[in-house]
Amino acid sequence: MDLSDFIHRPGASAAGGASFRAPKRVLIMTAVEAERDAVLRGLGGHAHTGAEVRLAGVGPASAAAATAAALARTGGEYKLVISAGIGGGFPGVAEVGSLVVASEIIAADLGAEAPDGFASVDELGFGSARIAVERGLAARWAEALAAAGLPAYCGPVLTLSTATGTAETAAALRARFPGAGAEAMEGFGVAEAARQFGLPALELRAISNAVGPRQRELWKIGDALRALEQACTILPEVLLS
Repeated sequence: MDLSDFIHRPGASAAGGASFRAPKRVLIMTAVEAERDAVLRGLGGHAHTGAEVRLAGVGPASAAAATAAALARTGGEYKLVISAGIGGGFPGVAEVGSLVVASEIIAADLGAEAPDGFASVDELGFGSARIAVERGLAARWAEALAAAGLPAYCGPVLTLSTATGTAETAAALRARFPGAGAEAMEGFGVAEAARQFGLPALELRAISNAVGPRQRELWKIGDALRALEQACTILPEVLLS
């Protein structure tokens, strides 16, 4: 997707000055209010971003339905859809407090169990559990985050309906999806709705906990929400770059 889709420069105005219009609308979906508020705070200094932030609910089914409903109501005004929020990071790849921009969005548990392991819907011949993102834009966002001093990684983000809570599941996911940076519960649903409407998607996750044994007392949700806010302060300049 060319960024001319986001920027409109119709040329010189009648007075001879440059004429400029803000980016076309971007739909940002978050699961819960705390994430939505962090995104809005981050965008707060950019009144003309063209972004709208809506709640998706928890899990891929709710996220897909809410995103599709939002897109259907607008009559084609949106040009990009983003799933944003906090999530679990794979140790050694994305540590707590860091950010992951998806290079690909994968429904990690969409498939079937088999005697020799897990078979994805791709292997079963029933579609695909993978959705491509707008890679150039994803890479620029990750680079801009790093340039701002925010630890960021660009790699696959997994969507699961059940959050990982054991070392065994974490190890299995790492083996099946080498290089995965994070897991969350909404990205694939948001991205699938966008795909059905012919729109590109991105996913951003601020890491609140390590993927593995569930240790709620070690989660850093406040830190992750602050990182999410900081990442969204940079988004407008990325869209306009």
